[in-house]
Amino acid sequence: MLDMGKYEAVIGLEIHAQLATATKLFCGDATGFGADPNTHVSPITLGHPGTLPKTNVKAVEYAIKMGLACGCTIAEDNYFARKNYFYPDLPKGYQISQHTTPICVGGQVSINSLSGLKNIELNRIHLEEDAGKSIHDLSPTHTLIDFNRAGTPLIEIVTEPCLHSAEDAFLYVTEVRKLVRWLGICDGNMEEGSLRCDANISVKLKGDPNLGTRVEVKNLNSIRNIKKAIEYEIERLIYLKETGVDIIQQTRSFDANNDTTFSIRDKEDANDYRYFPDPDLAPFHLTKAYIAAIKAALPSLPNELKIVLKKTYDLPDYDIDQLCEHKEEADFYLALTKETTHYKAAANWMIGPIRAYLNETGTGYEMLYEALPNIVALMEMVEKGQLNFSVASGKVFSAIIQAPQSPIEYATKHNLIQTQSTDEIEKWIEEILNEHPDKVLEYKKGKKGLIGLFMGEIKKKSQGKADPKTTTQLLEKKLTS
Repeated sequence: MLDMGKYEAVIGLEIHAQLATATKLFCGDATGFGADPNTHVSPITLGHPGTLPKTNVKAVEYAIKMGLACGCTIAEDNYFARKNYFYPDLPKGYQISQHTTPICVGGQVSINSLSGLKNIELNRIHLEEDAGKSIHDLSPTHTLIDFNRAGTPLIEIVTEPCLHSAEDAFLYVTEVRKLVRWLGICDGNMEEGSLRCDANISVKLKGDPNLGTRVEVKNLNSIRNIKKAIEYEIERLIYLKETGVDIIQQTRSFDANNDTTFSIRDKEDANDYRYFPDPDLAPFHLTKAYIAAIKAALPSLPNELKIVLKKTYDLPDYDIDQLCEHKEEADFYLALTKETTHYKAAANWMIGPIRAYLNETGTGYEMLYEALPNIVALMEMVEKGQLNFSVASGKVFSAIIQAPQSPIEYATKHNLIQTQSTDEIEKWIEEILNEHPDKVLEYKKGKKGLIGLFMGEIKKKSQGKADPKTTTQLLEKKLTS
């Protein structure tokens, strides 16, 4: 039995986020995913002699956005360097990177861990270009190379070795993915490779100031796999220590079929990449005014918006967390609450029927803005008791979105308006009680939970038109008479 308790894991993460620019970092080749192999390439992407790269200004702006959102210091004087190494899918024989001179220094990302709020310290965020892609499973005898991805702009977000559990790593990557999507700088689609993570993991005795020998697990492409890979490595490294086996610094990969890692290659303590400033790319200076303008244009960040929603709308924490998961959803909620004071009801509609409708139809919030007045009017009808919520959300909502129209006109035309007429409601109650004499007897003998059955039957018979409050009062009076 392993004595896990006497060890502490030390974890550092490197997240590569593909920036959502239309073109590559140093040329005009497209960056779109899913194109036929080697169609988004040019002499610049392929590193042909005599070609001259030019820096994508939008990529620089996106890197600054992420740095500001994380509280980094933005370097005003920047340049790109060549990182020299050979790999089949690296067409130039070097990678252009800011690895040693990052545009963003320091900073942090906050997570809500099981033990409370934690600030995960960042070492840096830097710009670099992506490599191509080696494909090993299409030919039995050859590795195929697709250079479409080569030259795509990335930011690499590097933490300090300050994480100590797979759970915290899971929460951190989740928060980073939410943040890049919130800022609109990366789509965060890990299944397409837009967000990838390398995890550096070591273990040491608790209290020991010296770090243990680390291993690096490369190219983890799902948050679930990141958590599982780290859990496996922590246990494996502790096992090696407990059994007296030397830990070798190495690069490993994750096998999602059995949730284990395997060695790719042993790694030396340092690699001589022979960094030097790229002679074809001019250094660039960021003015204070330019950085300030980007900062001023940043949207409210999720944690900032949560404070506003709590203070202004007094929403429950669950609702706030749900609404701040995606910026499009938060923006639409804010648009709704400019038109109504029913803040909690608006949150219920957002988290419930509106989200369900968009998921079912595969559409986005942008298509709802035109219908905003009608959505607010529909909410108001429910709040005034004119419509049953289930009828409003199940029938009327989709109808007024698909064919823009007033909800009051639609509900009136289809005889859906809720009635508070005691005569009509008493008639429905009488019919239901006559249909269930045995249940009425059971209720009168003390089985009070049957009130729900009666209410459900009345709702069906009235097609949702019986006002629940009035119906409950009249039903209870009838059953106790």
